[in-house]
Parts: sequence; C-alpha cells; structure tokens
Amino acid sequence: MFLALQTLAVVFGDIGIGPLYTFDVMFNKYPIHGEEDVLGALSLVLYTLILMPLVKYVLVVLWANDDGEGGIFALYSLICRNAKVSLIPNQVHSEKRMSSFRLKLPTAELERSIKVKEKLESSLLLKKLLLGLVLFGTSMFISNGVITPAMSVLSAVSGLKVGIRNASQDVVVMISVALLVILFSLQRYATSKVGFALGPSLLVWFCCLGGIGIYNLSLYGPTAFKAFNPLYIIYYFGRNPFQAWLSLGGCLLCATGSEAIFSNLCYFPVRYVQYMFVLLVLPCLVLAYLGQAAFLIANPKSSEQVFFSSIPSGVFWPVFLLANLAALIASRTMTVAIFQCLKQSIALGCFPRLKIVHTSRKFMAKIYIPVVNWFLLVSCLGFIVLFRSVYDVGNAYAIAELGVMIMATVYVTIIMLLIWESNITKVLLFFITFLFLELIFFSSALSSVGDGGWAFLIFASVLLLIMFIWNYGSKLKYDSEVKQKLSKDLMRKLGPNLGTIRAPGLGLVCSDIVKGVPAIFGHFLTSLPAIHSIIVFVCIRNVPVPAVPQSERFLFQRVCSRSYHMFRCIARYGYKDKKQEHHSVFERLLIEGLEKFIQREAVELSLQSEDDVDSDEEPPTPMKIITAPNGSLYSLDVPLMADYVPSTQVIPETSCSTPHVDPVLDYAQNLELELAFIKQSKQSGAVYLIDNPIIKARKDSWFFKKLMINYFFAFLRNNCRRAIMLMSIPHSNMMQVRMTSYV
Repeated sequence: MFLALQTLAVVFGDIGIGPLYTFDVMFNKYPIHGEEDVLGALSLVLYTLILMPLVKYVLVVLWANDDGEGGIFALYSLICRNAKVSLIPNQVHSEKRMSSFRLKLPTAELERSIKVKEKLESSLLLKKLLLGLVLFGTSMFISNGVITPAMSVLSAVSGLKVGIRNASQDVVVMISVALLVILFSLQRYATSKVGFALGPSLLVWFCCLGGIGIYNLSLYGPTAFKAFNPLYIIYYFGRNPFQAWLSLGGCLLCATGSEAIFSNLCYFPVRYVQYMFVLLVLPCLVLAYLGQAAFLIANPKSSEQVFFSSIPSGVFWPVFLLANLAALIASRTMTVAIFQCLKQSIALGCFPRLKIVHTSRKFMAKIYIPVVNWFLLVSCLGFIVLFRSVYDVGNAYAIAELGVMIMATVYVTIIMLLIWESNITKVLLFFITFLFLELIFFSSALSSVGDGGWAFLIFASVLLLIMFIWNYGSKLKYDSEVKQKLSKDLMRKLGPNLGTIRAPGLGLVCSDIVKGVPAIFGHFLTSLPAIHSIIVFVCIRNVPVPAVPQSERFLFQRVCSRSYHMFRCIARYGYKDKKQEHHSVFERLLIEGLEKFIQREAVELSLQSEDDVDSDEEPPTPMKIITAPNGSLYSLDVPLMADYVPSTQVIPETSCSTPHVDPVLDYAQNLELELAFIKQSKQSGAVYLIDNPIIKARKDSWFFKKLMINYFFAFLRNNCRRAIMLMSIPHSNMMQVRMTSYV
C-alpha cells in the first residue's frame, strides 16, 4: 500500500491534472455548436488517453528502460551500449565485459539487428542525427518542466473565478506566483521527506476525479458514453475540419505527463506502474472526462472552467484546495523528472556539469540540483507573468509534450530493431502509427505559435544551443588531447627515472583520455624538479550504464615496464552513481584496486611460467585478458613482462628505488617488493596533478566556430564543475596546470 501511494505521487502526478484544462483549451477558439461537438471532442480525448499513455508508454515504452532507468537519455544510453554511436571515441573494449554492460537478450542476435548495428556504427551522419535528436528531445523535456508548473498551478488557481465571481485575473496570477515560489523553495526537502506525505493526497484526488465524474453522469445522463464509438471523431472532423484540427493541440493535454511516467520509472518496478495506471489512474481519468462532457452537453455555453463549473456547490472549496495541492504535486513530479534527465545528460557529456545533491542515503535516485531548481522557478514565473492565461500557456505545453513524444518514438523503434529483435511488422506498426498521430498533433500545436508557442520555442532553442556547444566543444577538446598525447617510445627513451628525480609519493595525473600518456605529463616532467615514485594516470569515465558495481569501478593497466612504476586507472561510473566521494575514500579505493591488480598480474604470470616449464613449444605471449575473483574480465592492452629488459644503468639508492632482482624468476618476491613500495608511497601522500586546458579556435577557423569555442564554450567550462573537483581535494594536495590548445 505504501508503494502504491508513492507511485501515485512520483509517477502519475502530472497526468492526473489534465481534467483541469483539457476541454477549456479545446473549446477556447470556437464555441460548442451542439451535442455532436462535445461527443466528438470527448471521443478524441478518450482514444488519445488509450493510445498515448496506455498503449505507447505503459505497455511499450516502459519496457525500454535501462536497468530500471527511464527517460530520453536512458534510451540513448541503451543504444550507445549496444552500438558504438558516441561521437567521442573514448570507449574501452573491456567495458563490454562489465556485469552492468552485459545484455540480457532472450535469443541470439539476428541478421537484421546486426545490419542495423553496422549501419549505425559506420555512418557518421546517423551518429550525429541520433545525438541531435536526443539533444532536441532533452531541450523539449526541460522546457516541458518549465511549462508544467506554470500551466498546472495557473489552471488550478483559476478556479477561484468560479467560486468568487468578481475575482480578477491579476489575483489569480499573484496567487500562482506565490504558490510556485513556495513550491520551489521547498523542493529540496520535498524530494526526500515531504514526498512521503503526497501519496495519500493524490489518491484522494484521483478518487475525487472519479467521484465528480460519476456525479455528473448521474445528474445529466449517460449520453457521454456514446463517445466510445470512434465514428464520432469522423463526424467531428466532417462537420468542421479546421476547428477539429485546431482542437487537437488542446486534446493532447489529456496525455501530458506520459513522458514523466517513463522518466520517473527509476523509483518503481514496471509491473507496479502498469497495474496502478490500468486499475486506478486510467478509470478515474475516463470518468472525469465523461462527467465533464455530460456537463457540457447540458450546459454548452459553459466552456470555460469546465472542471470547476461541474463541481457540486457543497464541496467546491474542498475540491478547489485539493486541486491546487494536486497541481503542486504535478509540478514537483515534473521537476524531479527534470533532475533525473539532467543527471543522465551530464553523465553522458551532453550538458555542463552542475552541483548535484543527494537528498536520501537509501535511494540514490532522489537528487536535487540547486541551480536548475532556481532556473526553473524564474522561467515559470516569466511564463506566467508574460502570458497570464491558461490558453496561451496551454499552446506551448502541447508543443513541449509532442517534441518529447516524437523523440521517444524514434528511439524506441531503434531499440526494437537493435536490441529487442522484434518482428518487423510490429516495428513498422508501432513507428508508423504513433509517428503519424504525433505529427498530426504537432502540426495543430504549431498553428498556435503566435499565441504563446513562440516564447517556448525560443526557450527550447537556447537550451538546445547550450547542449550543442557543450558537446561540440567537448569533442574538439578530447580530439586535441588525443592528438597531443606522448608516445611510449619517448617514455622508454627517458628511462625508469623519466629523466628526472623520482621522489617518494603517489602522483595522480588526471586527464580525460583513456589511452596513452597525456601531454600535460610532459609539462610536469620539464617544469617540476622531481616526479613522484608512483604515477597513476587517472581518467574518470562515465559509461552508458545506470550503475557500476564497486568491484568493477577501477580498470588498471601498466604503462611501460615494471620498473617505471606507472599505471593507468580508468574510474568508471554509471549515470546513476554518486561521484561525490571524498578524496581520501577515492585514494583508498584506488590503491586497494591497484594492489589487487598487481596480485592478479603476478598470479597470471606465474601460471604462464609454470606452463612454459612443462611445454616444449615456443613460449606464448602474455595473455591480454585476466579474470578477477568476482568473475569480471579485464583487458591488459600493453605487454607486462615480455618487453621488460633489466636495466644495466646504476640507479642511485634513494628511498623510492626498489632493489634489483630478476623479475622473471621470482614473482613472489617481486610482488612483495612492489606491494611494499606502494605502501611506502601511500604513506608519503598523494598529489593530484590536474590538467585544466584552455581550448581556443585556430585563427583560420570560421567565425561561428571562434564564437562558440572562444566565448560560449569557454564561459560554460569556466562556470561548470570538473569531475575530479567533486572529491573536495584540499589545495595543498592539488596542482593545476593550464595549457592552451588550438582546435
């Protein structure tokens, strides 16, 4: 029962307030001419509810979740995990062996899915198109998060004009602004504490919707049930095609919140969400719309504030207060979905990094993003003050919802082909049916751009531009770092001491590249009087999975031979993982992982040595795959001991040097010495050597590239958080160097 109440509050809050404004917007521009108009409009609403939220989202899209995570970026992440479609080529081959990365497919890969995968991986145009679609869908979804609170609260407070006949629109706007300020001020606490009290309120609200619908049906007669006959839709368009087409934008408002059902899926099982929608939410919504239609048939001139006008006078004020509470819950539902969407987009490198606060120790999905919260508040207030009317805001609302729906249709179709290996007939039926319907709805919504949609389109375009610039600049930055990386031949020429003095300690060189030695390390070698006895090149990488088990967090490789004491560490995080570990915790886990890696390496090499003694054949090259105790497979992309040649150069005896022993003959002794060496370096402390490059466009670049990279991208980088900075590293343990790279 407790889980059921939580599902109502978190998942279905947005779709539950559709009865407040759907018929108001549909009959805004044209009056009702008779019973047939009401039945036609009601039939449109009923079948939109059945097709969009029920068939598309609840029965199909919910199953396209990424290990329980929903949203447009979860769909993109799922595709990236099954095909190399990311524009930044920083994937590591061994990631496919992670337990979170493995696909649980019921059958072998079919020829069609293989062709789809090959086509996606080989076509740069398709990769850019997929990224562009997900950025467009995200900008629409965030904009939807701005429109939802404005529309919900404004429509709920507008009921005041029914209860108090002389209440002006200015009073409605002032109360709406006050409620939104209170809502967003309490948003941080609502995410973890107040949210537990919202479930019963929404249960009462849905029961109230169904009860008022039954009351109106019993009072005005069951004529509204005729609308279940889809022929009334044809009659509706036949009498006045243009009016019916314009009403489609308002009709879709009954399905707003469908995307929020999918985005907030991370809190609950799919089956539970499906049962709650079919058994409670959908019946209550259908009864509410049937009751309003019965009221309109009897009172065709009361097409404004239909919901509040149809409420029995004896319970008006309690229902009015409950409607406002439901509107606030719906606003909170959408805001929480925005937080989840942005966290996923940040993790996948498509949005500037922001401060993320985890408001619950038990549930990692419960988060709060302060900057986004206040940005949404200011934007909501701007929309309310600018338009002041439910009808103008409703026009923008339909555009936002449809933009997200269209993107979901495209991505689920790709998932059906690539991962589910569905029958081609089912895929085409799903794609053609829903894309056709959504484009028709979208054309109707766009017809009202001049009434309020223009402001929404500008807002969404700005968000899209921010994400495009961030992604474009990040790709150029990564490509520049890959081109400038140092070769291993240079490292070998410098020798184990790297041409300088090796001082005791652990040096963590932080960069974004996953292969090779970053160029910034050469700057440290030439600028610093000494370098640490152990060097670990650390790359914090976000992989397209919801969560990475702690046992698989770190992936280690040796850089050059054993005497160099240089390693690569890729710290892998899913988009749901918390990256705010304290630096001491991060160092402890990293060193533990490094010690386990060295132990596994020694065991593997000793086993190979024993096999060589018993074999008369040529000794094989060292295996590049090792098995961890937990069953995970790790790739060692560089030879470990085969290329090692004992140095004849006399190394000065310092506290950081290891005694000279034969590494091929005595693995156990080498293991003990290296572990003791790591322990000694750990006691000397760790220093973070951080690369913080400045990216500039070349002088011969075109004007818009200079504008985007030198100004816009530079502004975003200077005002966002770096992944390594989330660890609260003290300044005494950190050294930052800025190098200018021209792209």
